[in-house]
Amino acid sequence: MTKFLFMALSCVFVACGSTGSKQTTSDAPAVQRQAPATNVPAFNADSAYAYVANQVAFGPRVPNSAAHKACGDYLASELARFGAKVYQQEATLTAYDGTRLESRNIIGSFNPDMDKRVLLFAHWDSRPYSDHDPDPAMHKVALDGADDGASGVGALLEIARLVGQKSPSVGIDIIFFDAEDYGTPEFVDTFTPDTWCLGSQFWAKNPHVPNYKAEYGILLDMVGGKNATFFKELQSVRFAAPIVEMVWSAARDLGYGKYFINANGGAITDDHQYVNAGRGIPCIDIINYDPETETGFPAYWHTQKDNMENIDRETLKAVGQTVLHVIYQE
Repeated sequence: MTKFLFMALSCVFVACGSTGSKQTTSDAPAVQRQAPATNVPAFNADSAYAYVANQVAFGPRVPNSAAHKACGDYLASELARFGAKVYQQEATLTAYDGTRLESRNIIGSFNPDMDKRVLLFAHWDSRPYSDHDPDPAMHKVALDGADDGASGVGALLEIARLVGQKSPSVGIDIIFFDAEDYGTPEFVDTFTPDTWCLGSQFWAKNPHVPNYKAEYGILLDMVGGKNATFFKELQSVRFAAPIVEMVWSAARDLGYGKYFINANGGAITDDHQYVNAGRGIPCIDIINYDPETETGFPAYWHTQKDNMENIDRETLKAVGQTVLHVIYQE
């Protein structure tokens, strides 16, 4: 997941050396809570956990690697197996250092003919560098990305499986964005803007269907960690405050308030930013945020320890069931 934290929207810090905002009140307008839905499928945490493990088993999903290609094929085949209309958007994208990345955005559309749509998305690539690892010898070594990448995709695969069995009243598009995590590493001195989220930047300019629109979008990034806390990310609050309140209210109604914290966190450059700016779709980011760490992220972020040992079924359940609750109330 990406990589810049803002203490306020007007003040930017590089995530490796910043202190995240500790603001504990939200300026977002409240929305009226809906009664708990009774038609919502039950999110299977064991199934989601298995989808995360299956991705990690391929090895680091770094563009241009055999593991990346094999995992991409797996994700596309799973979406098709669940009944989605699958689009595979291939593009050669340019990394911060000029490396040409053979990339693939993988899109699964359920009920593609419906006009009213909701967009769910995550990134499926993993970082080629462990540039926050305490061992400098690991800084140029790729990581598993069990939480940072695979957890969001695993949760969305389980949601896709359930949507394929029982359709909500809106069309659902699930996008696995590529080349999100190939941004400028900490060991490079020269800052280059917009080197993260290359797949979503490409899709925003070249959507899989012409003039694509959705009512709103929800990004899942780092949603599998033990004891994760999801604060209200500030760009989400700024551009999609009613959606933030709808999702956090749903989580509280479901008993997941210990995960979905009713307070603002930092602002994070992530795929939702480019979808919002490029397509005009109000998007929010559900992302693990720790205001007590230097980076604002868990200690295993961008290290060799981002592996399956950190993945927790209860966290996956809290996120997945909340998202299902939201989309089935549409």
